[in-house]
Amino acid sequence: MCLVSVDATDYRTYEWKPFWPGWFSPKFRGPGLRYEIALCIRTGDIVWINGPFPCGRYPDIKIFRRDLIFELEDGEMVEADLGYRGEPQYVKTPQPGNDVQARVRARHETVNKRFKQWNCLSHVFRHQLERHQVVFGAVAVITQLALENGEPLFDVHDYRDR
Repeated sequence: MCLVSVDATDYRTYEWKPFWPGWFSPKFRGPGLRYEIALCIRTGDIVWINGPFPCGRYPDIKIFRRDLIFELEDGEMVEADLGYRGEPQYVKTPQPGNDVQARVRARHETVNKRFKQWNCLSHVFRHQLERHQVVFGAVAVITQLALENGEPLFDVHDYRDR
């Protein structure tokens, strides 16, 4: 049974010297940090944030295998995109023609977009990398409070474990 949707999202950072390919994000062809976010499928609440990780060193599935996989109950699965291929007993990836799965992933992308509406996360972060995690956590809390107080996500009531 899937209780959460999970996705990783990248944020731009300053290019530190010396160059290290582990920072490279193919999404924007430059250095960045990656975070994993999980949402409750029923409520849309943010229930998990994990990171930061260097984009080039940590693909989505590696982040999942490092932490979230150990938090799942027996038989529990997550709904995710194709970046999470490789763990079929834990991850349900998109099935062609499954509009409900697509709707769950689209709602998750809406949350990712809300994070990136904050200038501190949408522009190149030029401060100490340790501060990025604090900024990201604050944005996560504010986003969750907004979800609870007048800016909810669209529903996926017809979600069934498919």
